Amino acid sequence: MNSDPTLNMPVHLNSCGSSGILDEKGKINGAVNKILQPFRLSQQQLCEISTRLLRDMEKGLKKQNNSDVTMKMIHTFVKGTADHTENGDFLVLDVDGNVKVMLVELLKDGEIAKVKGEKTYDLSRDILRGTVTQLFDRLADCLYQFLDSQGIKDQKLPLGFSFAYPCENGAVIECTKGLEIPDLVNKNIILLLREVIRKREDFNIGYAVLVNDVVATMMSCAYDKLSCEIGLIVDDGTNTCYMEDLCNKEGVKESVCINTEWAAFGDDGVLDDFRTNIDKELDQMPHKAFKSTFEKMISGMYMGEIVRLILVKLVNEKLLFQGLTTPVLLEKNSFKTQHIFEIEKDAEGLDKASEILKSLGLQPSREDCDVVQQVCIAVSTRSAHLCAAGLATIANRIRNNRGLRHFDTTVGVAGTVYNEHPKFSQRLQEALKLLAPECDVSFMPPKHSGIGAAIVAGQELWKKRRGLV
Repeated sequence: MNSDPTLNMPVHLNSCGSSGILDEKGKINGAVNKILQPFRLSQQQLCEISTRLLRDMEKGLKKQNNSDVTMKMIHTFVKGTADHTENGDFLVLDVDGNVKVMLVELLKDGEIAKVKGEKTYDLSRDILRGTVTQLFDRLADCLYQFLDSQGIKDQKLPLGFSFAYPCENGAVIECTKGLEIPDLVNKNIILLLREVIRKREDFNIGYAVLVNDVVATMMSCAYDKLSCEIGLIVDDGTNTCYMEDLCNKEGVKESVCINTEWAAFGDDGVLDDFRTNIDKELDQMPHKAFKSTFEKMISGMYMGEIVRLILVKLVNEKLLFQGLTTPVLLEKNSFKTQHIFEIEKDAEGLDKASEILKSLGLQPSREDCDVVQQVCIAVSTRSAHLCAAGLATIANRIRNNRGLRHFDTTVGVAGTVYNEHPKFSQRLQEALKLLAPECDVSFMPPKHSGIGAAIVAGQELWKKRRGLV
């Protein structure tokens, strides 16, 4: 794999944060650089962010209640990754903007798990902003349609419910990522699902377990690679989980999966000196104002809008498009995160930039396209480097907790930003090597995150049958 020059140049990871790479190209002037410079975090700055993140993680682990901390550091019931004792058929209900229903077979003795059936169903914006009843009626209907299509609606199968929103002890803590149903907060998800299924009387489910999507991602990868102890999602939202060594009530250390909910890191102002004026402008918009600070600096839901706000600023300062804008460019969310992926491709990136800008009603010069490409690079690279700082914090914590000089681990990673951006994964991994030099971290996409939810359901069912839960 060729090294990404945007990471190797001083602009990204030196202690002074020089902006040499753009100047050397001779195409981006100093005024543009001045606007982009705050997005280029030095290695020193990333180390400081890592220090602050660790402090908030430790606060979250010691919390008395959720109101005390920004990072919830949720103790899941997952105590150990897959050990291949789980077996049988499991339903998986995966809710994250849309609905996926799967039938997964886990096999004994470490054989490859099988996804025997899978269907995706729409979850309309009206339902995501509607009532609790509307949401769960829709989920139950999706389950019924799937079971009917597979000819198994008379079977009572155990269920792994992968839910991509913050929950603790089975109840919703906060509605995020487009889910806007305030009455859902503090409600038990499994009980709501069981109640709507009970009222229907046309199918049923067996033992059911709620699993966060990032935990399901990690568990799915750990099924194939036991060294996987960290999960990462960089999609519309972002989150991580990892295996933390904690003492149980008897004082014996055990490995417990912690769902960090790191999207909220910085909500208390701890990242304010790293946030740009553009970040603050984004925060003035009504959706989740002053919440999910870290997520807004990283995730795909916001990356395109950050680029758009920068472009508008450059136009207003007569640094782009000859100072001319269009109604489409001024429209919120008109510049898509997917556009960034296209514009940063090596071979056709500038041609894609021209095509995309023309679709917004603009008439860009080649120099304009260069500037837009550099804006995209600055925003997406900051995202990758912030993820690297976060993962370095987690990997270094595990290594220190275990008293290891060197720590080898695997990150189970999923999400469109990580998977589809042409340079994101490379930038993240190269930065991580600099920020956690005593850790050897490999990355692994899950074959299917639904397998992870089935594994957790299998583990819990195994414990229930033996009276351990």
